[in-house]
Amino acid sequence: MHKLGNLEIRRVVESEVPIFEVQSFFPDCDMAVVEKHRDWLMPRFIDPETMMVTLCIQSYVIKTAHHNILVDTCVGNHKERPARPSWHMQDLPYLKTLEDAGVRAEEIDFVLCTHLHIDHVGWNTKLVDGRWVPTFPNAKYIFSRKEYETWKSRYDNKENVPVPQVFGDSVLPIVEAGQAVIVEDDHQIDDGMWIEPSPGHTPGHVMLNLKSGDETALMTGDVIHHPLQLVRPEWSCRACEDPVQSAKTRIAMLERVADSSTLLCPAHFSSPTMGHVVSAPGDGYRYKMLGE
Repeated sequence: MHKLGNLEIRRVVESEVPIFEVQSFFPDCDMAVVEKHRDWLMPRFIDPETMMVTLCIQSYVIKTAHHNILVDTCVGNHKERPARPSWHMQDLPYLKTLEDAGVRAEEIDFVLCTHLHIDHVGWNTKLVDGRWVPTFPNAKYIFSRKEYETWKSRYDNKENVPVPQVFGDSVLPIVEAGQAVIVEDDHQIDDGMWIEPSPGHTPGHVMLNLKSGDETALMTGDVIHHPLQLVRPEWSCRACEDPVQSAKTRIAMLERVADSSTLLCPAHFSSPTMGHVVSAPGDGYRYKMLGE
């Protein structure tokens, strides 16, 4: 748990393993750059035996004076994802991990999905008697209007997008249950907590800003996936729908937070995940993890 002014930020990890080969995940990757930074990238962020990037699939819980907010909901259990074998029909103790972080599913007031990809919406729903129902029965689920309308159109038109059933089993049931709140890109969730547009990875991707007293944090979602992108911010991952825009958004974000007191809360950096971006003149940026 980390205190940010009067807020508490907790991580809820679903999985954390090497998952994609470096050059496959980052199509523009130059392995000479990876080797140059082997001393700090390996083994924490890249497995030296397989040369696969380690991604932490996790949620954040923010506890305020008034609410419990859950940011992104990982892959989920019992979901058919044959195109992603490592995520197919998972059976993991995510809800127990959430309870261990001090919050029960019934106590979540808001769920924010930074975007609607497979590994950010999975626990929106759970399977009960053959039906997908909201996992967090008392929560309002917040979706960016642009993101929601993009994926709804694709779903309605039966477009062959990656893992097309994700909207059907992890987003649509929320709408049907009356728990979805479709918001504009500057929506304020609670005092000192507001979203902002950060397009590129997906059309309607948003980041979440936190401010309590003089302390600030930024939950980036998939604006940045991996510490390798600190060295080369122009390298977008293979899952970015608009890699050029994704790079622009990432570069602007890093320029904004580098060498500042703003705490970065990425979606997928290896544990302990949260930290601060520092400049490395002539060679991008580096990362200082909390507690290190």
